[in-house]
Amino acid sequence: MKIGIICAGDEELAPFLPLISGCKITKKAMLKFYEGQIEGLEVVALFSGVCKVNAAIASQLLIDVFGVNIIINAGTAGGMEKDLKIFDTVISTEVCYHDVAPDILTEFHPWMRSVFFAADETLIRLSKSAVGRLTLPGKAVWGRMATGESFITEEGRQKIYDEFAPLTVDMETASIAHVCYVNAIPFLSIRCITDTAEHSGIDTFDENCAKASSIAKDITVALLSEIRKAWGK
Repeated sequence: MKIGIICAGDEELAPFLPLISGCKITKKAMLKFYEGQIEGLEVVALFSGVCKVNAAIASQLLIDVFGVNIIINAGTAGGMEKDLKIFDTVISTEVCYHDVAPDILTEFHPWMRSVFFAADETLIRLSKSAVGRLTLPGKAVWGRMATGESFITEEGRQKIYDEFAPLTVDMETASIAHVCYVNAIPFLSIRCITDTAEHSGIDTFDENCAKASSIAKDITVALLSEIRKAWGK
């Protein structure tokens, strides 16, 4: 078993790098892939760069070149649900695009029944066990995420919430889920909140990114331990 770990930015990947034993770096498509072991499992970790296309490139390379069996998206997100606070963590149950016409996915490839990409049910269950073993600075919740090609400001926040009611919004998750869907690869996203409607803006994200990334890393590593126990090597 080999696990792919995708982060959007270098600061989100940074907490994972010291944990990768026997690390080997491979460069492909202007990306750096870090191969080694975490929690006794083979992993390949990288930061893809921000935006949907970059994340999709990284996801397909993880599958085709490195042969991963599972992909976990770890990092940060903007909170959309009013009860979410900075440093709370959302773990995906399903993911959608908020800036793609619905019929693009249902009337054309990959001919989906709805616009929502479901996270893997076993990974969801194992993530609940993982979170149960941790003491986190904020709460962890499971639910819907939405992805689009821009950093969300107050002007666009309400429209997205009215249409999709996501817990979080980001710029990569749905594209990673999309690639996993067409390749039949189990997928889960773990995103810690850096900014909310009450505390919004790029400066707020920058201020909270390092701590939020570390929280997402802790949950991901605990999940890897649960995967090893459940599925072995």
